[in-house]
Amino acid sequence: MASNRGVAYMGPGKVEVQSIDYPKLALGNRKCEHGVILKVVSTNICGSDQHMVRGRTTAPHGLVLGHEITGEVVEAGRDVEFIKKGDLVSVPFNIACGRCRNCKEGRTGICLNVNPARPGAAYGYVDMGGWVGGQAEYVLVPYADFNLLKFADRDRAMAKIKDLTLLSDILPTGYHGAVTAGVGPGAVSYVAGAGPVGLACAAACQLLGAACVIVGDMIDERLAQARSFGCETVDLKKSASLAEQIEQIVGVPEVDSAVDCVGFEARGHGAEAVVERPATVLNALMEVTRAGGAIGIPGLYVTDDPGGVDENAKIGRLGIRIGLGWAKSHAFTTGQCPVMRYHRQLMQAILYDKIQIAKACNVTVISLDEAPQGYKDFDRGAAKKFVLDPHGMVRKAVA
Repeated sequence: MASNRGVAYMGPGKVEVQSIDYPKLALGNRKCEHGVILKVVSTNICGSDQHMVRGRTTAPHGLVLGHEITGEVVEAGRDVEFIKKGDLVSVPFNIACGRCRNCKEGRTGICLNVNPARPGAAYGYVDMGGWVGGQAEYVLVPYADFNLLKFADRDRAMAKIKDLTLLSDILPTGYHGAVTAGVGPGAVSYVAGAGPVGLACAAACQLLGAACVIVGDMIDERLAQARSFGCETVDLKKSASLAEQIEQIVGVPEVDSAVDCVGFEARGHGAEAVVERPATVLNALMEVTRAGGAIGIPGLYVTDDPGGVDENAKIGRLGIRIGLGWAKSHAFTTGQCPVMRYHRQLMQAILYDKIQIAKACNVTVISLDEAPQGYKDFDRGAAKKFVLDPHGMVRKAVA
């Protein structure tokens, strides 16, 4: 019988590479003829995974992690018509049926049929339907014809695999944040957070034509990475306020659009940079976004946070200055990115060299066995996007 290994969450601060079941074309006791089994070509460590590994969710021990997957089809169910064995595909992190009202409206992040607990599902993530994650050698993907993005030219795709691996989540998510914040030609845009999603968002702002992209963070290495591809930066450890630092860059203390790429583990600014203040980013964005502007919120907020700073934070209730946002007529967009809304266009942008997203996010390829160390380095704030290469296919392609 074929073997499989995967990265499992084993408790706060601990992940292990374990032997796991080889996937079957089955969902519980019924066959999954609409699904495929993938040999995982690349699978990425995400900041959302890190929230679980820090113990900041109710993720169960033994959960196989990983929702950013690119793979090769090794088996297809009887009902799969358009995806074939041998195809190289990108897997949206949203699992979507393609049949429900939300899917038909293009809102695949909140599919109504793939998670009995609530709308929306994802691979290897807490409360997202119990689907096995893809930080593994092999993985099951359901509703394959609907979900998968096929790379038509395999050789061309493998030559760009370090970029294309980011299509499963962080590039579309960063782009979604920028689009929903109204970023366009000539915009002055602020991105909160210089982790991989924040860096992807900054690159997406540039792709959309922003005149000036400002990125804020507290980690010097990440700020340097943002500057490496033309962003302005603000150091949120400094005593000067965010508005003051923005004014030093653009001459006024405001921006046209802003994106929260931090989420619920946000820290305070300035003297409070060492203290967790989960509402800080959202309140700061309302302060610096011009009246009539928009705020995109792809940063993750949860309904259950065992490590929350107080009883309100533990259930996702935060001290948001909604009155300020109302007074300035701000528009807010939250929730999972509907990856399929953007991934084909972004694939083309990558293939035609309109965006160098692997360079912007400092993609760093490691083996599956190096995943535990990758999680530790990422948790320390490394300015890298760790990409797992379970079968050595990425390293071979880009050597």
